[in-house]
Amino acid sequence: MQRLLEDAYVYAISANETYERYQERWEYLLESYVGGEDYRRAAHLTQYQLETGDEYQARLDATPLDNHCKSVISVYISFLFRNKPYRDLGSIENDPALRDFLRDADYDGRSLDAFMKEVSIYASIFGHSFVMVTKPNISAQNRAEEIAQGVRPYLSILSPLVVTDWSWNRSRSGKYTLDYIKYIEDVNGDETVIKEWNNETITTTKVNTGKREVIESYTEENQLGMVPVVIAYNQRAVVRGLGISDISDIADHQKKIYNEYSEVEQSIRLNGHPALVKTPSVEAVGGAGAVVSMPEDMDPGLKPYLLDVSTDINSIYNSIAASVDAIDKMANTGAVRATESRTMSGVAMETEFALLNAKLSEKADNLELAEENIWRLYAMYQGYAWDGEIEYPGSFNIRDTANEITQLRIAKETVSSPKLIKEIDKQVAEWMGLDDDVVETLEEEAEEYSEEPFEPHMMYGPNGETRMANTMEQHLELAAQGWTHG
Repeated sequence: MQRLLEDAYVYAISANETYERYQERWEYLLESYVGGEDYRRAAHLTQYQLETGDEYQARLDATPLDNHCKSVISVYISFLFRNKPYRDLGSIENDPALRDFLRDADYDGRSLDAFMKEVSIYASIFGHSFVMVTKPNISAQNRAEEIAQGVRPYLSILSPLVVTDWSWNRSRSGKYTLDYIKYIEDVNGDETVIKEWNNETITTTKVNTGKREVIESYTEENQLGMVPVVIAYNQRAVVRGLGISDISDIADHQKKIYNEYSEVEQSIRLNGHPALVKTPSVEAVGGAGAVVSMPEDMDPGLKPYLLDVSTDINSIYNSIAASVDAIDKMANTGAVRATESRTMSGVAMETEFALLNAKLSEKADNLELAEENIWRLYAMYQGYAWDGEIEYPGSFNIRDTANEITQLRIAKETVSSPKLIKEIDKQVAEWMGLDDDVVETLEEEAEEYSEEPFEPHMMYGPNGETRMANTMEQHLELAAQGWTHG
């Protein structure tokens, strides 16, 4: 009997080969995002030779973390969820439980929008995340009984760290579906609850990790007839079911910066407090104004001396700055995360914004697909056929508004055409977010001059060069660059 319990325990806590291969990396990525005490306890500082445990811990406590992983993901999330997604839920609109589901999607007080935001964060960290769509089975006879007891589908986020085993099945049509999943549902001290889903059954196993034995195990019917799990990808990887993290390479640079900040702290201490070299017979007191007492008959060659080591910390700061630049290039966030003016040309900034826009659009498409699959499972639980549509923003208007406003101001000061001035006023009003009535009025005023023919004229550059402006667009472009109308 004991042997059977041990075998059941080993099976319950077992994981597949893919999980075991990626588990350590996933833990590292999560620590890099969370930062704080979790990152400190993970001990990502390189330990010196001959450094004691207490000395290493003191260095861990004194080293700050510049959390670029969280900063980059925060930038992505702020753009992705700046505007709410459009949801046409089709026939589900009439479902009595819909309003409650939208308001509290996970039975933990989070709305569906807040829940999807967290799904996106998990996907950015690990490359993918799992969403479990479940509905309590109370053996109700009809929908009215379910409504009376407040039973409805709800969502749960599963990180890749808690999903220990899974398998895929390929149908005759070539479509792959998830037909088995095992995950850790809850951990309470030594007691761990593990759940297994397949197309027919749901098995719940409670184990005691301290005693390495199974406490309880029971199986119930899977009323849906399929594994109700949706995988939300950040970017799809080569291995089926895995994604590509946003911070996989950034975390390594962050770790390098973390170690370099430790070197800076140590260098400052070493420069300000050089080591004292003395014989055991010399009595010395540390700190400012310290007194050193030497025996009167001491050999002059054995006198104490300071071991002065001068360390150039500027080279360390230059290395840190180079790593930060590399992070911004990988994440395409150099212009967005900048806290001071950067020497970037307008073309370079526009290119970076375009790359960031493409990255965000891909993330939005994957979120859109994941939410549609969530609603499809919701509809199956409630007895509907999914006929709705979900649309996340497909384009993110990332522009250097301050620079464009400056260019328009310069252009307005150099033009003389009333039509051009009204066109500039209209663009400024749109960027300022003024009422549609104001913008419409400016458009009408600009149209009053639309019939006036544009007369080609000479433009003069800042360095004396000349160019002919044959169209209104050419005139505006040159005026924004500082050219004047002679």
